[in-house]
Amino acid sequence: MGEITVHEFITLDGVIESPSWSADYPFDPKMGEAIGRLMGSALLLGRNTFELFARSWPDRTAEDDPGAPFMNESPKYVVSGTLKSAEWKNSTILGPYDANAIRDLKDRIDGNIYVSGSGMLVRQMLADGLVDELHLFVYPLAVGTGGRLFAEGDAAKLELVETEAYDGGVVHLGYHAAS
Repeated sequence: MGEITVHEFITLDGVIESPSWSADYPFDPKMGEAIGRLMGSALLLGRNTFELFARSWPDRTAEDDPGAPFMNESPKYVVSGTLKSAEWKNSTILGPYDANAIRDLKDRIDGNIYVSGSGMLVRQMLADGLVDELHLFVYPLAVGTGGRLFAEGDAAKLELVETEAYDGGVVHLGYHAAS
């Protein structure tokens, strides 16, 4: 049975939307190693993140980015009720969000099912108890506006299992779902 491992870039005020603000901070190779450890057997994405990744990853090689082989060769599952085709290699459209379809995917896949970004999908999976690990890479800034990981009224109880600080002030906080 697979486990869903989520990775988000997030600001101090909880914004995850359009993390172009992360480009203002140097990418620490140790952070890349941490993200690499989260990648597993498959990739699960919402439509917006899938479309963004499908435009940028296929042309990358291992020489460009050590994550390229995983991103390009692994099975990719897209949660979308509007996407009509998925041309990126090894991609499957699951259809609109359905917690039971995600549970079925977890049952079929051995190893981590990696989620990057995909804020709406992650919020739904958190609400349905489908996220096994949540890894936040917290950037030392507040942007004031934008989509947040937790909307007002959302509740979650998590257990801190990992921390790591990087040059430039980014902090990695790893959580498991609290029992």
